[in-house]
Amino acid sequence: MTSFLDLLAVPPTLLALGEPTHGESAFLQIRNEILISLSERGYRSIALESDRAAGLIADEFVQGSAAVTLDRALAEGFSHGFGAAPANRDLLLRMREWNAGRPAAERLTFHGFDAPLEIDSVPSPRRYLVQVCGFLGTDRSAEIDDLVGDESRWSGTAAIWEPGRSIGRTADAQRLRVIADDLLTELYLQAPRRPDGWPAAVVRAAAALAVLRYHAAAAAPLAQEERIARLVGVRGALMAENLLAIRAVEAHRGPTLVFAHNQHLRRDSSTMTMAGTELSWFSAGAIVGSLLGDRYAVIAGSLGASPALGIDAPGPSTYEGKLQQESPLPRYVRASEVEHAEQRTHDYRYFPLDQATIEHADLVLHIPTGTGPAMLADRILRLPGVEQLVASEENGSPEGSWGDRFFFVGPDRRQPFATIVEHDVPGFDESSQLDRPGAFRLNLDLGRAEFERLFGFPPKDFAQHRHTFDFARLDTLMPHPAYALHGFASIVMPGPQLLPEIDRLLTIAHARAADRHERATRRRSTGHPAR
Repeated sequence: MTSFLDLLAVPPTLLALGEPTHGESAFLQIRNEILISLSERGYRSIALESDRAAGLIADEFVQGSAAVTLDRALAEGFSHGFGAAPANRDLLLRMREWNAGRPAAERLTFHGFDAPLEIDSVPSPRRYLVQVCGFLGTDRSAEIDDLVGDESRWSGTAAIWEPGRSIGRTADAQRLRVIADDLLTELYLQAPRRPDGWPAAVVRAAAALAVLRYHAAAAAPLAQEERIARLVGVRGALMAENLLAIRAVEAHRGPTLVFAHNQHLRRDSSTMTMAGTELSWFSAGAIVGSLLGDRYAVIAGSLGASPALGIDAPGPSTYEGKLQQESPLPRYVRASEVEHAEQRTHDYRYFPLDQATIEHADLVLHIPTGTGPAMLADRILRLPGVEQLVASEENGSPEGSWGDRFFFVGPDRRQPFATIVEHDVPGFDESSQLDRPGAFRLNLDLGRAEFERLFGFPPKDFAQHRHTFDFARLDTLMPHPAYALHGFASIVMPGPQLLPEIDRLLTIAHARAADRHERATRRRSTGHPAR
């Protein structure tokens, strides 16, 4: 792909990379590559559409803390279920690896920039207030518990959708806002005495204020349509406040990459239909962009097809359809160079490109297709003479392998040259963690010569090198964790940017299988071993 920084008129201090949908791993995988590339050019932080307070835990792992395991960082360091995405595991590991041995000025920092809430489900401020009190050495837990009361009266959806049942403007909520504000003041008063842990305490105090502000907005006596628009606008304002705070922290170290849905990052007003209501609001990007000017740059994400989400290829007259006529691989295009086209039909899975999105972006990153087992299988089946066996109950395959694909040349099906598997084999092959959402692995029989050329050692020496590989890493060609001794290599969830290399390796594996088939055919026809 073209170096996107070279396409920007002014080097930004906050570079926004958008995705048009959640759930297509290709955007996250390319995001990871982008971050490492940017870190070589002075970027020192990333901010994700995830709870900022939770992100403190993920950053502890990134900074090398022995107290936070990877599993805990994924479970507690992300909100909205994003910790389950395999690419977010890779993100944390790659950041931690980058940081190892580097001075503080060069280390990467992980941030969330969302408030600790969903649009229709918001907790109480209890946890954050208690954490701040703990840092300050002030015990106000009894008072806070008394004011918060039953957690369900805060977190239930009725507290958001029904103003009369919202707690946000009650005397208890008002008193809690005063406590949160007093604690924040006290943090600043105490800063000279206790700088260690102070930034994290301020983030938690801000989280307490954020949920209280949101609850107050939910209690506003407005018409339903107006109130919902107000709520999504308040969330955008809270996101913007966090982004500006993150930039204040990171300004002396270098620029920041921010990654989120396009709707949160666009410079113009965002729109969305919710509960039959057409909403319009200013997102975090619109707010931050108005304040930072050309120091804020936007790369709008565009998607062709997504096997994972069931999104078919776009029509040729749409923006996405025209973009992928130019190249089958991901690429960047200046927004000013995107031709006017039809808008793709919108559904809940995907927010298509439209003229407003393009006009208010600097660049467009178009990904023609995500990858998936079926998509890669179609690619393999285009090779000459290939037959596919899909493991199932009907053909007697073990239940744990149902759905796995095996590819052969010739009808004897003695040795596959490629397989696509979506399941761990307990006790035998679990290193790739294929039980994660959406995870799969492409395996290729490359033979001794190509295996040694790729990895620097022959298959027979794999045991000596096994410890150097993280077999759950995405987008990385590595020896097969179980069949490396036989010359097999594998890639977990290869992204679309790897398709040219996959095609090259498939050609090698297919040629080996075709040669075996030809020799076996000669043996059968002559009754003599082939020489």
